[in-house]
Amino acid sequence: MKNRWLLNLLLLATVASIVAFLYLRPKNDVENNASYEVSSYKMAEFNAISIEFPAHAAVSFEKVDGYWHLTAPYKTRADLASVQRIMSIIAATSATKIATADIEKYGLSTPSVKLKLYRSKDNFEEFLFGTHNPITDEQYISHKNVVYLLANSYAEAASTQAVELIDKTPLKPTEKVAGFNFSHLEQWEESKLNLDIVNGQWKVSMAKAKPVQNELNEWLDFNWKHNPAKSVELYMPDRKTTYPSFEVKLADGKTVHFDKIQESPDLIIGRPDEGVMYSFPQDTGFVMLNPPLNLP
Repeated sequence: MKNRWLLNLLLLATVASIVAFLYLRPKNDVENNASYEVSSYKMAEFNAISIEFPAHAAVSFEKVDGYWHLTAPYKTRADLASVQRIMSIIAATSATKIATADIEKYGLSTPSVKLKLYRSKDNFEEFLFGTHNPITDEQYISHKNVVYLLANSYAEAASTQAVELIDKTPLKPTEKVAGFNFSHLEQWEESKLNLDIVNGQWKVSMAKAKPVQNELNEWLDFNWKHNPAKSVELYMPDRKTTYPSFEVKLADGKTVHFDKIQESPDLIIGRPDEGVMYSFPQDTGFVMLNPPLNLP
């Protein structure tokens, strides 16, 4: 009897060792043998995007002069990072690749999202998003009659609310700042504050100001060139309401008008020509509208 117990314990220990080995052993060979690229396309190949949904309006983008713009449901500048996340599916890899014409069982005959990347009007690549696999928590996605299991993040990027796809920087990348006219803001109305960049040097309209060039350069860079809003909304100016306002002067002689809609608890400024409102934290907003002038 004692020998039988010893034999059972030995067998149990052996089984436990095998299980531990299988669980802990390196999995590189398995993973390396099951990694499939969805495509070998490059982002630079494409100049337009459309995203179709069964239950709500489609979203579309177009690249204009090297920059992405929303064309539907709104016409405005697009957030580059959001566009890149949508297009990142072309670089995806999957551990599961199914070559099949029977796409119905994967929910791909009536896809939840239909993503098209265009080179030209009739030259595009299509990606269909189907049902989710409850075991792997991944989604079936089809491209060129091949089905892949991919992370849910690709569908989430393509399904982002359209307003979140708007560029959150108040100025276009092509708009070179040449100065500011703050004379219509309450705090600068009496002094008629204007700032201008002349031959690379800042000039301030207030005689008492003692501007430091590096401080103003940093103020421009950190608060206007590289300062995205925390959120954006569509903006339709109310003709019955007059807001405090200011203008950004551009190197080509044009100006960009902004309405100051709200100062607290967040600064909200509206750009009528693009129909967008930008919301900034109060401390950031204060610095945007109050440049370092070193006043006595």
